[in-house]
Amino acid sequence: MSRTADHRCDVLVVGGGVGGVAAALAAARRGATVSLVEESPWVGGQLTSQAVPPDEHPWIEQFGCTASYRTFRTAVRDHYRAFYPLTERALRDPALNIGNATVSRICHEPAVSHLVLRAMLSPWQARGLITVVTLARVRSVQVDGDAVGPVTFDDLADGGTFTVDAPYVLDATETGELLALAGVEHVTGAESQAETGEPHAPAVAGPANMQAVSWCFAVDHRAGEDHTIDRPAGYARWREFRPDFWPDRYLSFTYPEPRTLEPRTTYLDPNSDTADDVIIADQSRVTSGSNLWVYRRALWRHQLGPGAAASDIVLVNWPMTDYIGGPVFGGTPTENDRHARSARELSLSLLYWLQTEAPRPDGGAGWPGLRLRGDVVGTSDGFAMAPYIRESRRIRAQYTVTEQDLSHAERGDHGAVSYKDSVGIGAYRIDLHPSTGGDNFIDIASCPFQIPLGALLPLRVTNLLPAAKNIGTTHITNGCYRLHPVEWNIGEAAGALAAMCVARGVVPHAVGESAALTADLQAELERHGVELAWPQVGAY
Repeated sequence: MSRTADHRCDVLVVGGGVGGVAAALAAARRGATVSLVEESPWVGGQLTSQAVPPDEHPWIEQFGCTASYRTFRTAVRDHYRAFYPLTERALRDPALNIGNATVSRICHEPAVSHLVLRAMLSPWQARGLITVVTLARVRSVQVDGDAVGPVTFDDLADGGTFTVDAPYVLDATETGELLALAGVEHVTGAESQAETGEPHAPAVAGPANMQAVSWCFAVDHRAGEDHTIDRPAGYARWREFRPDFWPDRYLSFTYPEPRTLEPRTTYLDPNSDTADDVIIADQSRVTSGSNLWVYRRALWRHQLGPGAAASDIVLVNWPMTDYIGGPVFGGTPTENDRHARSARELSLSLLYWLQTEAPRPDGGAGWPGLRLRGDVVGTSDGFAMAPYIRESRRIRAQYTVTEQDLSHAERGDHGAVSYKDSVGIGAYRIDLHPSTGGDNFIDIASCPFQIPLGALLPLRVTNLLPAAKNIGTTHITNGCYRLHPVEWNIGEAAGALAAMCVARGVVPHAVGESAALTADLQAELERHGVELAWPQVGAY
């Protein structure tokens, strides 16, 4: 079969991000034929094309993720052990954090995530169970009553089109595109407090009030060299930009501390070795005055042998890259494109400010030696292939997870609500970045939680399942269900459910309505290493 020939399969996964890859693997593992179609050149979404290293909970090295996600994490470390000139200390470290970063215990280069994910898919491709097509964008979806039919794609490589027909379609796109195209009941932005009863929901619903997107980029630092980019056209505007709720100009090292909203001032010191050996990657700890250089550092040069790397490599995804001018989907194509371009210009302006004007610890200004690293993110210019999208369209689901289900302030020592139909688990604080509606950070403790099957079941449509950040959560609870291991678990559960429905000739809603079928699905998930409940742990 040619790369983009019209064809039929058991499960079509639209979107090759974190959830999409997990869904494809889960379905193929159970014998289903799968087509995985992704718009960007790379699979992996947040991990790769958006250049965001894993955001994970404090217990991730021991428990709290699926076996296949753990395989991914192990393979990342093994890749560095096999192909990078690591020091003896790094080689011996079972919990190798190649970036020695504060954000994650496995902070690493997006290019490595891409290689690892493609390697995980390759055995199933060799067996003919998974077909992977990149550089293809969904064009249209046929709808027949309560079922979606064939999906047509634009081939971005040659300009043609192709169609895939499957009894089950999984929406693993970054924005829940199929929900809109197929007329699936869904929500965007913030629900009102009257609708959800959530303490942190706004009084008035805001469908266009979404978490900021960030256009990330990768840099190293070459002391004594000048890699200053051209001054961005909109630099003067961004240089003076200051939202009402921000303590200083956006392009500064002072911003609201997400949990207290008090001003917090950080600094930048490229390739500083101060206290590098004692970095603890645990976002449950808050430190003031930290060096942004080590926050999302993807490669620490001291993990490599002498002379192997002249500089660390850093992924820039900081508060000042949060674009709050408007959402990048849901409006007209012109509006969406304008906001995406503005988000990119904000990040370009931050880089230019860092290179020319940012205050240095030694009293000087700017680091002209900051050099973009396109090889790390798979682009010619060092900027990610796509913006980091924190919030998607979300289905109107059989069950919607609300703040009252898992907020520590609401649940206390009782822990999160326990769901009889759990298909996985996750843990993260309710972490919302500033929004396009002018809201500040919302960052509050949550209890480790489960993923209910009911949140994966649309109200009406019978053969389309969400497989990413588009499940039945609210604007508030999306803040903790949106992170890498949770999205992976969502995708894995959706892929397993679709494969079960193909094999047994049932529909997902029938599984949700039958205690026996739900139990069968749960047993199948557990056999493949999906944890359905938490041990006794505290709030995060």
